[in-house]
Amino acid sequence: MNKSLTTGVNFVVILTDDQGRWAMPHRMPELVMPNMETFLAESLELDQMYCASPVCSPSRASMMTGRMPSAHGVHDWLIGEHHPDAHPDRYLDGQPATPEVLDDAGYQCAMSGKWHVGHSQQPAPGFEFWFAHRYGGGPYYGAPIWQDGEPAEEPAYFTDAVTENAMNFLKSRDVDRPFYLQVNFTAPHDPWIDNHPQELVELYAHTDFPSVPRAQPHPWVGPRKDAFADAFADPHPHLAGYCASLTAVDQALGRIRALLEEQGISDNTVVVFLSDNGFSCGHHGIWGKGNGTYPLNFWDNSVRVPCVVHLPGGAVGTSGALLSSVSLHRTLCDLAGVSVPDDQWGAGASFARVMRGEDTDGEEFVVVTSEYGGARMITDKRHKLVERFDGPGELYDLEQDPVEHDNRYNDPTVTEIRSALSVELQRRFAQQTRPGVSGWERPVTGLGQIHPTSRGLPGTDSYAQTHE
Repeated sequence: MNKSLTTGVNFVVILTDDQGRWAMPHRMPELVMPNMETFLAESLELDQMYCASPVCSPSRASMMTGRMPSAHGVHDWLIGEHHPDAHPDRYLDGQPATPEVLDDAGYQCAMSGKWHVGHSQQPAPGFEFWFAHRYGGGPYYGAPIWQDGEPAEEPAYFTDAVTENAMNFLKSRDVDRPFYLQVNFTAPHDPWIDNHPQELVELYAHTDFPSVPRAQPHPWVGPRKDAFADAFADPHPHLAGYCASLTAVDQALGRIRALLEEQGISDNTVVVFLSDNGFSCGHHGIWGKGNGTYPLNFWDNSVRVPCVVHLPGGAVGTSGALLSSVSLHRTLCDLAGVSVPDDQWGAGASFARVMRGEDTDGEEFVVVTSEYGGARMITDKRHKLVERFDGPGELYDLEQDPVEHDNRYNDPTVTEIRSALSVELQRRFAQQTRPGVSGWERPVTGLGQIHPTSRGLPGTDSYAQTHE
């Protein structure tokens, strides 16, 4: 395809893995992230950002395609070659992903770090620069990567390696073209013990993390409790590792922003910082995210993510607009001045106006949804409804009960509210579900997906008995 060169704005999208909204320095005083504090002071925090699914692979796929999981077909974290029956599937091929759309418009697109929405041996469509983790997580030292198309181990601390490769792209890019750069960290995903620079871990040696609750294990955590048994028993070393990994990300943020300044392009570069999904480190009585319990959960700690955006000349401060990360695809294309291909299963709407600080009251940001297999969530900011194919249902008044402890699903006084949200939830998914790809009746348990739902081969709906 002929590419019409543009002189559009540049993009750096920094994506963390399993970062709770609470794990930001202005909400967790003991967390050492000075560069983030500076970034927050100069940028706009989108404080009501929800992810499309409370686990990494489906959420990431939604960010890049503008589709919900029941349209793009990634319903759980992808096991990949860890499983003996896996194939080198490219889950998003043929779907309108951000790098392809921008590449067609003349952008130079790069990715450094965690891909985890399909086989990562070769660059995904649209990317010219590619440094990829082979799986979705693992050790931070000796991390499994692809090097010239062959399996290898990264000798450096992986967060630093992701940063170095991202900076190498910025230093070697085609200066006559705008660029789109994804910087995808595995941090702060576990492992947390003996996996991070000791000088960073020691920053947390003398705090008992007073901002983190020590709740009793939630009843739904039973089937998953063994995965985080040590963290439940002694939270401190695990929290120290979790926070150390974020301090390393903070250093990366500072280095990347400094290089943009050095190159004289910071005034023409949009920087987006967000997490793929939330996480709890004892909050709500769980360690984990959406698959940290069974039934799979949609508590705010799992689906409401930290998101800070810097648009040169744009809004600064905090926005309470109710947003979904599924809208990131349309938003970035909007800011680039690039038309998004028509997509009958597309979801979300550009929130570029929010980033510019324009008034959006009463517009399209009314409700957002999230899904994980046979479970779906909708919120209008005040109330949150969760419906499951096999039950149970949940309804929370987030204004009166922000910690989501009082499930009012069967409360007759809120029947009208529950009914209205349920109708809207069903309407949304009727519009945003691609035939044959819905996750509603599939055996998604949070234990991993082996094959795309649309490939039509044996094992398409198989889910492995392992935990991410």
